[in-house]
Amino acid sequence: MRFSDSFLDEIRDRVPISSVIGQRVTWDRKKTNAPRGDWWACCPFHGEKTPSFHCEDRKGRYHCFGCGVSGDHFRFLTELEGLSFPEAVERVAAMAGVPMPTRDEREERREQERASLTDVMEMATRFFQDQLQSAAGAKARAYLRERGLSAATQQAFRLGYAPDSRNALKEFLAGKGVEKVQIEACGLVVFGDDIPVSYDRFRDRVMFPIPDSRGRIIAFGGRALSPDVSAKYLNSPETELFHKGNVLYNFARARKAVQKEGTVIAVEGYMDVIALAQAGFDNVVAPLGTALTENQMELLWRMAGEPVLCFDGDQAGLKAAWRAADLILPSIQPGRSARFALLPEGQDPDDLVRAAGADAFGAVLKEARPLADLLWMRETSGGVFDTPERRAELEKTLRDLTARIRDESVRYHYSQEMRERVHAFFGAARGRSQRQGERGQGDRGRGNWGASGRPGRDQGGRLAVSDSLARSAMVKRTAGFLPLRETVLIVALCNHPPLIDENFEAVETLDLVHPDLRRLHAALIDALAHGVAHERRAVVEALERAGLAETWQRALELVRRARQWPALEDAAIEDARDAFAQALHLHRSARTLHRELKAAEAALAAEPTDENYRHLVEIQAQFRDVQATEALIEGFGVMSGRARQGS
Repeated sequence: MRFSDSFLDEIRDRVPISSVIGQRVTWDRKKTNAPRGDWWACCPFHGEKTPSFHCEDRKGRYHCFGCGVSGDHFRFLTELEGLSFPEAVERVAAMAGVPMPTRDEREERREQERASLTDVMEMATRFFQDQLQSAAGAKARAYLRERGLSAATQQAFRLGYAPDSRNALKEFLAGKGVEKVQIEACGLVVFGDDIPVSYDRFRDRVMFPIPDSRGRIIAFGGRALSPDVSAKYLNSPETELFHKGNVLYNFARARKAVQKEGTVIAVEGYMDVIALAQAGFDNVVAPLGTALTENQMELLWRMAGEPVLCFDGDQAGLKAAWRAADLILPSIQPGRSARFALLPEGQDPDDLVRAAGADAFGAVLKEARPLADLLWMRETSGGVFDTPERRAELEKTLRDLTARIRDESVRYHYSQEMRERVHAFFGAARGRSQRQGERGQGDRGRGNWGASGRPGRDQGGRLAVSDSLARSAMVKRTAGFLPLRETVLIVALCNHPPLIDENFEAVETLDLVHPDLRRLHAALIDALAHGVAHERRAVVEALERAGLAETWQRALELVRRARQWPALEDAAIEDARDAFAQALHLHRSARTLHRELKAAEAALAAEPTDENYRHLVEIQAQFRDVQATEALIEGFGVMSGRARQGS
């Protein structure tokens, strides 16, 4: 019996390959990373004492680096257990809870027809390639040279040319014995009841063959060479072979490159993919002239847990990024999200690498921002939050967004993240308003805050975030949001050096997440080792010598905006000591619980039992308790009015 590709793909996707192989091997605990679906064991195909057999759930493949065997779910069962292919399929289907298909002679005929259609598409591809090298293809060759594509690149992507003729391809295929119904089924001609004689769909166009996941040509994209044509880019219509929303251009080639690069990059068009491949970025794909679909996102996640979605540097590109963010938000999970990269204004990847080289695009990728940053930017850009109602509306919008996340653990962490951002954001507005009231004219010469990357004021004195400022957070280099609790600890130590000696062991081993704060911490310990951490001015000078003056100012400004007064320079040492002890205790508790939470999530993923689920829920509840305690302490500090006692 022949099984359809869609049926085999469905049961493979439903059953992690580790579940099939795990019945015959014992996983190595040291090398295995269960939450990431990365498994190691001693090879069941040959005797060995150290594990060299590897399987990866995301790719649905296994490979032994000792004896070289590799394959998928079905090959493992047929080669190790001696099952026939239908028996292997039946076993995996049972594990997936999917009934075996009944024999369908009509479906089998369709499979045979599809196979014959791919043969027709291969003939058409070769025809277009030959036409590109002919006299008729001179204009197309000139266009490709202008776009900077080498002959090797053109050949690698099998680019071609559709001559300016209504019948050239149709007559070529008919001469090869291809039937009229097959040519029509491939979408290569325009036909219909109201069209007396069918004619070639692609005429006077540079042709981009579109392969499926196995490298077989299933469709074409054509770029018009005449400026008078209404559709600059034209794709094949939906056919038995081609469903546009289920295909990514360059998927087969990129999937191989992902093993080396570690991630996959999605851009907007054919030429972007090809230009980037020529520049050395082989792990790039593109949707086919439409917005990213859910099925295409699933293909990306099948290749990498955190693909980079890259959009053109214009307003349309930004809107496309927002649509993609809305699309993926409900489906994000631990280890399954995306990062967003926006190119410089007015440039696409093809423009960028031709003008500035591969390093320029590499720099864009390094600045790719997480999904949370993009959502925050969208909801605050252009906004004016000058009333309690408008601030409440922003908070409600963010709550509604995070509520769409189906995964409970990720939803909780997003809610926490957005609360912290709102706290810092509106804390900045209140703090500035208070200082202006206290200092009168003294602050007026400082102008708008926008130049420093913080919320600005419009002419009416209202808190506002400009589109250009918000967008720059995606396009330009930013250091991201500093976590408040960690920042308070570091600022308190720098402003009150006696706390270092009093808590030396805890300070020396302080576990910090943010890299900028880790650098401040390292410089602080270095200053202590060199005997220059005896008073605040000496510590600040040591930070400046270490090149961390800007980072120190960012940390100090965050603490001021959040009104964490005990950490500031003018607080009394008694207040600073008490607040530091509380913050340190909360920090240690939260970091311990964070590690326990990760371990509980990993245990549940590896063994989804009721006991493991209850343990995860308990850890999550403890984590929330710590956050609630911290919120109460911070609220007391803000509301008590003690900020002026140390001055």
